[in-house]
Amino acid sequence: MQCVSGLNSWLAAGVLACSSLLCAAQLGASDSAPAPLPPVAHSALVTLEAGPAAAGLVLRLRHTADDTPVAVTDLTVSVDGKSQLAMRRADGSWFVPLSKAALADDRLEVVVTHDGIREVLGGRVTGEGSGSARNAGGTASVLRDHKQMAWWILNIAIVLIAAIAISRRLS
Repeated sequence: MQCVSGLNSWLAAGVLACSSLLCAAQLGASDSAPAPLPPVAHSALVTLEAGPAAAGLVLRLRHTADDTPVAVTDLTVSVDGKSQLAMRRADGSWFVPLSKAALADDRLEVVVTHDGIREVLGGRVTGEGSGSARNAGGTASVLRDHKQMAWWILNIAIVLIAAIAISRRLS
């Protein structure tokens, strides 16, 4: 068995260091950015996005045409036919506290009043397992981003191994 030259080992160490820095940068960026919510229902004017949170449900209402937040004057929420309290958050989204831990295919109905128009939007909330903060949208996107990063690292490692094998064969 031959010993790997110093240059090749430094190159491999550099690639591993850079990939770990990229993973750490993506983790920090995804923690600070609001998690994208999947669309649940839409009309000609409004799109309703909803996703599970630590102790309930997060709702976001956007204009369908230009994806800007809707100026809501009144909002009524019901989950599986039961009326729920909805609280406006500072970022323009809404939070619905729920007593149960999971949202697995529950029927969501939202009555929203905006710009003098009253609309009823309904759809199904798809939960991701337990509905806890760990399984909320932000963490799911982090895992998806790291899965992609793992594929990049694997591809780079294969190319480096091939380059080392070819260089040894040529010498």
